[in-house]
Amino acid sequence: MGIRELVTTARKVVVKIGSSSVTKPEGGVDDGNIERLSAALLERRAAGTSCVLVSSGAIATGIRPLGLARRPRDLATQQAAASVGQGLLIEAYTRAFGEHGVRVGQILLTSDDVIRRGHYINAERTLHRLLELGVVPIVNENDTVVTEELRFGDNDRLAALVAHLVRADLLVLLSDVDALYTAPPNRPGSRRLEEVRGEADLAEIDVGGVGKAGVGTGGMVTKIEAARIATSAGIPVVLAAASDASAALAGESVGTLFHPTGHRIAARLLWLAHASSPRGRLRLDAGAVKAVIERRLSLLPAGVVAVEGDFAAGDPVDLVDEAGRSVARGLVNYDAVELPGLLGRSTRELAAALGAAYQREVVHRDDLVVLRRR
Repeated sequence: MGIRELVTTARKVVVKIGSSSVTKPEGGVDDGNIERLSAALLERRAAGTSCVLVSSGAIATGIRPLGLARRPRDLATQQAAASVGQGLLIEAYTRAFGEHGVRVGQILLTSDDVIRRGHYINAERTLHRLLELGVVPIVNENDTVVTEELRFGDNDRLAALVAHLVRADLLVLLSDVDALYTAPPNRPGSRRLEEVRGEADLAEIDVGGVGKAGVGTGGMVTKIEAARIATSAGIPVVLAAASDASAALAGESVGTLFHPTGHRIAARLLWLAHASSPRGRLRLDAGAVKAVIERRLSLLPAGVVAVEGDFAAGDPVDLVDEAGRSVARGLVNYDAVELPGLLGRSTRELAAALGAAYQREVVHRDDLVVLRRR
């Protein structure tokens, strides 16, 4: 097989590395693996490509220094391990890249940092400025403060969203799994998929038992989902083993190449669709569903028939049709306790009765993403 042109022509690349590839099984940093990964990125960088690294491993790195026998299950201990481990992890990257005269910068994110307009702009601006300054950004979920409500779910998903945020031309997912197989590699008849061009190529996949690392949280399911997110936004994806990092970045035929299936959309809306957890639901009448989905209009109080959940203004909520199916997600402009008294009324009527502050949308179209077409 030849060199992959989609890979070699990329001028901006996001690389994600899993916990098991940068830490030791018992916990703690694996300096050798980090040095090899850094060398692969520096090789591609020397060819004129900007690189962003999304690195798991903060919690796993903190296990051994805290004297823990295994990855903690409770949130507080996970946060404590991440607090200790993140500093050690970034120190290892600083040392590995620094030996070649390259600086790194640490970016820690929660989903809340990028679905809210002001936070999103700050994250985007910081990443772009670091690249302009010749710094390699190293991104991780902020496990020291993250809660279940603010969690991305896994760093594969985070990497796909970061790739869109920085307008990358390529996403490379590196782990202890060397490719996508039709079934677990040790199963008779399993075969490697060299390329995936769409959902039809995934129809026969059985991912049960593949790629679940002992110190990580990801697996093959999360990698396929990350590939779906990135490729649907026009970004090709390579899934390969960490040991094949240099070959994967050079465009060699290792791992699995996922071809783009869609086009770029507004980055913040991609984050809203894939990185936010809805705090409630708004049930819409048929007219409002049509206005939101087909005409891409803002959601007004007149189209809302019921409110579910306990949320505040600015929180993400799902918009559901009369059958209860989620059709869109958006950032709501009212607290849950305010909305029941506004339902079914026009904004003009509300402004006349309650003041000009109530002449606003429930969800503005700029803060709304369609999840399902009718």
